[in-house]
Amino acid sequence: MSGFTLAPALGWVAGSALAAAMLVCAALVVVFHVCRRAQGTDETVAACVRRCVMCVLVAVLALTPSIATTTTSRAVSTTDVVIAADVTGSMGVADATYGDRTQISRLDAAKAAIDDITAAYAHSSFAAVSFGASGTQDVPLTPDARAIDNWADSLRVEPTDTSTGSSPDAAIDTLLLTLKSVRDAHPDDTIVLYLITDGEQTTPKARRTFSSLRRYINDACVIGVGSTAGGRVPQVHADGMTEAGAWVTDPSTGQPGVSIMDEAQITSLADELSGTALLTASGGTVVQQQITGEANSWRQNTTEKQRTRISPITWPFAIALLAVAAWEFAAWHMQSRRLLQ
Repeated sequence: MSGFTLAPALGWVAGSALAAAMLVCAALVVVFHVCRRAQGTDETVAACVRRCVMCVLVAVLALTPSIATTTTSRAVSTTDVVIAADVTGSMGVADATYGDRTQISRLDAAKAAIDDITAAYAHSSFAAVSFGASGTQDVPLTPDARAIDNWADSLRVEPTDTSTGSSPDAAIDTLLLTLKSVRDAHPDDTIVLYLITDGEQTTPKARRTFSSLRRYINDACVIGVGSTAGGRVPQVHADGMTEAGAWVTDPSTGQPGVSIMDEAQITSLADELSGTALLTASGGTVVQQQITGEANSWRQNTTEKQRTRISPITWPFAIALLAVAAWEFAAWHMQSRRLLQ
């Protein structure tokens, strides 16, 4: 849609003041012309009209006549899914359940959850982060779901023989950078975070809150893998190999240590992210989670926005002003030559 409007190039205050001043000048030209004619001057009506027209044209230019054109643009936004997987030594404990699969390692349960996530979010983009002693962005944002499946298949528990303890907050810094970059690059997209962990913390240092991530996400789900009964942690060497019957020992007792899924920690993480918690120990899967059930509505959204474009049309008035000014100059030049003769 198009329509005529005024859009002063100098702003409404300055433009209106200049237009008003020029209209006053036009009125004074008429008043002076009438007074001079009464005194017997030879000023012509054409001269008065020319000067009035120039003042009016300058006033019109000050108000800047324009055409306002309204257009509608469509912005298409999709869903970006960020997956963070715990790979600390305790993820090797074989006490996890996922759907009808039981007594599998926590990491295998995490892999099964990741497969369900990529299957649920068709036509979406994904980014992947793993965290243990520190966080690492393994896969930047990509629409290739197979890249995430391949990443999940390649996940391995980090070595336990060099571990100095673990805490879920090791993922925060990497997630913060990843989520911010996704939000900056795709401000209209829906961003969903899946955090997969057993929630265990073995470091004495207080855990940092995940609440700083909320500004960049639309929803989150913390998936807890493992059991409250727990299990022994297999010894994993730097080459990724494990020894049968070799377990991580508890330094306080000298006996194989037992790792237990921290249900309270997982619930706390979900609260900090304003998301939901899913415990796979009770047979729950990603497919059954409400956040995943909403994936269809999040796949793609089209938002229509109206924008108004202002196009000044001052050139006809500028040409007219130049023409009248040229006429005035020519008339003044001819009158000057007559006076010199």
